[in-house]
Amino acid sequence: MTDPRLAAVVMAAGLGTRMRSATPKHFHLLLDRPMVDWVIAAAGELDPARLVVVASPTTADRFGAAEVAVQREPRGTADAVAAAKEPLGAFDGDVLVLSSDVPLITVEVLAGLVAEHRRGGAEVTILSFEPDAPFPYGRVVRNEDGAVERIVEEVDATVDELAVRELNTSIYVFSARALWDAVERVGDENAQSELYLTDTIALITASGGRAAAFRSPDPLAPEGVNTRADLAAVGAVLRDRINLAHMLAGVTIVDPATTWIGPDVRLEAECVIQPFTVLRGASLVAAGAEVGPHAVVVDAVVGEGVVVGPFCYLRPGTVLEAGAKAGTFVELKNSRVGARTKIPHLSYIGDADLGEDTNVAAANVTVNFPHRPGRPKGRTKIGSNVRTGVDNSFVAPVEIGDDAWIAAGAVITEDVPPGALAGFPPRQINKDGYVYRHRDD
Repeated sequence: MTDPRLAAVVMAAGLGTRMRSATPKHFHLLLDRPMVDWVIAAAGELDPARLVVVASPTTADRFGAAEVAVQREPRGTADAVAAAKEPLGAFDGDVLVLSSDVPLITVEVLAGLVAEHRRGGAEVTILSFEPDAPFPYGRVVRNEDGAVERIVEEVDATVDELAVRELNTSIYVFSARALWDAVERVGDENAQSELYLTDTIALITASGGRAAAFRSPDPLAPEGVNTRADLAAVGAVLRDRINLAHMLAGVTIVDPATTWIGPDVRLEAECVIQPFTVLRGASLVAAGAEVGPHAVVVDAVVGEGVVVGPFCYLRPGTVLEAGAKAGTFVELKNSRVGARTKIPHLSYIGDADLGEDTNVAAANVTVNFPHRPGRPKGRTKIGSNVRTGVDNSFVAPVEIGDDAWIAAGAVITEDVPPGALAGFPPRQINKDGYVYRHRDD
């Protein structure tokens, strides 16, 4: 159910210079998704009435269907949030504010933060945490009564303030009125000469408002990404979360530490994923299938009882029907492989349709690149119960009929009728009806 009292704002206008990259930090990929998309997805699971992403002028068009506000100049986090005021208009509920670099944040933690904010009646509630190791984050400073008084950034903190272990996560829930009032009064008298969103806490408490903090029950959830080392560490946590969920649902993952599965991959119970396997995109692995070791599967469908690998690459558009096999050093692209058809080793099959119960021998290649500029790629069609020979090439467009045999070393440039024997280099010869005449032999 949509929460009409909640809006969410995701700050995604920064560059992240410590990544040493021309790509803005929040667009770096984590298991197939840009980092910011993990944050947007977590916020979206709360089903807020409004969800606004604050972007820079150069990246505003990269957020697809999301509602976007533009921060015209990089003047700091308070200015970024202020950019969301116009699209939110007269919204008068609670505003959840998140940074785009916390991809480990979960809907459970965010729901707890929102619930605590509403239970306590504060004008602002901070998500805080106490990590085992020190982080260069702002400190949550409390008064003598233990109430939250302000947040001080590490670069501006005194020695005593640096000793505080409760850290700010840059995730907050504000009452909308308190947020917009405080944002308008933020100044830039700090080491960075920026408009800090953290300064709104002191402004709210100084005006008689109440600030609270909700400690994250998951110490990893608020961890941010600032460097490529952080990116790798966070990626490993996401990998482990995804793998654990699949294993608890009945999937065998032999070595979770070397298995990388994207968030949109679907795995049915009773499939087996061997070590050093990467599953990406919208791939599906059905029950009873075994993938790997050393397999890469991208936007492909692996049917029931299929065997993939070792050392196999399934590219987008590949469908392996029940009982099929794509074996060692096999690459498939945009191809449908019929039930029980086997491509055991050392072959490339692209832009092709293979029928049922066909056997593709070693070193077979579909040659589908157009011979003349501007023409589309041709497609290869190989029927059911076909037997190819070693070292065959199929020059598309070409069609091999059911039950046909292909001689070793043949380059097939013309259609082969059903039941024919084709090949015999240097020129293709079709022996019509050969297979049917000799089947009993």
